[in-house]
Amino acid sequence: MAITSGIDIGAGAIKAAVFNVENGKEECLVRRVERLRQRDPLKLAAQIYDDALAEAGLKRGDVAYCATTGEGEALEFHTGHFYSMTTHARGAIYLRPEARVALDIGALHGRAIRMDERGKVLNYKMTSQCASGSGQFLENIARYLGIAQDEIGVLSKQADNPEKVSGICAVLAETDVINMVSRGITAPNILKGIHESMADRLAKLMKTVGGIDGVVQMTGGLALDTGLVEAMKEALAREKVSAPIESHPDAIFAGAFGAALWGAFRHEKLSRMAQAA
Repeated sequence: MAITSGIDIGAGAIKAAVFNVENGKEECLVRRVERLRQRDPLKLAAQIYDDALAEAGLKRGDVAYCATTGEGEALEFHTGHFYSMTTHARGAIYLRPEARVALDIGALHGRAIRMDERGKVLNYKMTSQCASGSGQFLENIARYLGIAQDEIGVLSKQADNPEKVSGICAVLAETDVINMVSRGITAPNILKGIHESMADRLAKLMKTVGGIDGVVQMTGGLALDTGLVEAMKEALAREKVSAPIESHPDAIFAGAFGAALWGAFRHEKLSRMAQAA
């Protein structure tokens, strides 16, 4: 038995997960997420991690391998660090074993990651940081429209005449939205137009990684946006991509899950090397 953990420090939220990995079985014991809200990410990560361990009845010393990802490498107590594309790929496989592409949509950018059945990354492409396809952009729009983030998906699905927005630059897109509000365009039609613009760009990004022959698993915080999930399905149909695309209630934890599971893999490998020495 090995207790391993994963801590994913992202631009908008911190996620932590604790796993028990034994004889090929992977059991998530506890998971926690907390939005940053201008707090110190390292202090918040340590607090979330200790709270997660306490919930599982564990202490830091009980953890065989504490793996970080995202911006978590600066945590002084971590055992090892993994690049986020590898952790999201592995986390996507955990969420959906048939997944062969992870579409990670976070606070700052979107990424399409093609992987094999073990979660090994085969190819990936990422949007530019200034593009209007990120969680931060949607959060800004929601604030401007005076709606809560968890209302975005529901409202988007109520649209009856989506309004097109700029798909290239977040600044131009926000200007578009200001103009739409002044013209009396409804929030659902604005949000649906934004989702369609984001989805079109992400669908094209996905096609560039090639070889989409399995399920596409959405990961990251925006995978929980039901309006974006619907828009992605429509965009892939327009792009003639036949692979099914899915979200998951735990999609936001994919990076933390993948870190914990790669940590278990590395711990086992190091243990075998130590025994052979």
